[in-house]
Amino acid sequence: MDARTRDFSAARTAMQRYVDQEIVAGVSWAVLRGREVVDQQCVGLADRETNVALRPDHIFRAFSNTKIVVTCAIMLLVEDGRIGLDDAIEKFLPQLSNRKVLKQGATSLADVEPAQGPITIRQLLTHTSGLSYGIFDPGTVLFKAYNEAKVLNPLTTLADMIDKLADLPLSYHPGTSWEYSVATDVLGRVVEVASGKALDVFIKTRIFDPLGMVDTGFSVPAAEQGRLVAYYRGADVLDPMKPGLWRIDDQPYPQAYRRPFPRLSGGGGLVSTLTDMLALVRALLPGSGELLKPETLRQMMTNQLGSGQTIRFATLGAIPGKGFGLGGAVTFAPTSFDPPNSTGEFQWGGVAGTHWWICPAANTAGVLMAQRAMGFWNPFFFEFKRLAYAALGTG
Repeated sequence: MDARTRDFSAARTAMQRYVDQEIVAGVSWAVLRGREVVDQQCVGLADRETNVALRPDHIFRAFSNTKIVVTCAIMLLVEDGRIGLDDAIEKFLPQLSNRKVLKQGATSLADVEPAQGPITIRQLLTHTSGLSYGIFDPGTVLFKAYNEAKVLNPLTTLADMIDKLADLPLSYHPGTSWEYSVATDVLGRVVEVASGKALDVFIKTRIFDPLGMVDTGFSVPAAEQGRLVAYYRGADVLDPMKPGLWRIDDQPYPQAYRRPFPRLSGGGGLVSTLTDMLALVRALLPGSGELLKPETLRQMMTNQLGSGQTIRFATLGAIPGKGFGLGGAVTFAPTSFDPPNSTGEFQWGGVAGTHWWICPAANTAGVLMAQRAMGFWNPFFFEFKRLAYAALGTG
């Protein structure tokens, strides 16, 4: 057994520890050096109640892993000449022209001022558009407004969502700040308008079919639902290391991902497998050209935020060392949570613990999949990635 194998055994041992401690039910992963898969494993269970071991063909709720797919769809249309990164949104969605912005310290939706400029496609890709989500900031004016308007209602279409957003102000002037938002759902509608095809049809034709992503879509077919991994929440949302898992398959709404819904959520609607996500990540490796041109990939992996600006979340504050490219975070200064040699890493993930990353400088990439609510940037992810980089001699 060589050192690399021993090192990946350490990663497996660490992930098994999280399973044994009931932090996650199961974890699967694949790690690349260049284009070569140097480690692929599964630990734990896909279903604790029936004791089904996790396999590479199990299907996961991708949640925000969906965003990189829709980003690729937009970039394909940019390459086609149908979209410009700095096009104003009203070119495709006139309802979102002439935006209003909440004034600083606003206490009602009436406390607004005209936006200093239009929302652009680039700002939507980088979450700097001024849109919000209505999820992460309870108690705020926009949280209440988004929820009362049912912006995320799965029973309505993307076109309906745009009509709802047309009546709501922005959180800040476009391009002046960063806030995770429904921007990628809006981009899903842009794909439909620019291409003349439904979002699911476009991404299947242009992305899934060419890459052989046979198990990725907006719902799990009835015949394949036995492969859908059970979804769990932890014991304490504020303590990710408190042992205990409770099943929540009907979240975020009844029958989610088990049957088609009108809303084709570009921000969080897909299901996928480790195998399919690995195919997508491999296609996005620098210089690949398999899906997008090398120059397009370089643009995506370049931090688009201004000097000194970082991404931030309402509950966590600013995230040191993390900017944002076109469709994912970009590490410009690794912290103690990150592998030391991860400068330039492009990565993102879903709320249930599905993650992907590509680091050109370290010549590595990977996919890590779990199904635990609030599993995004959970301790198991950070520990795994540090061990994976170390196993490759790049950490």
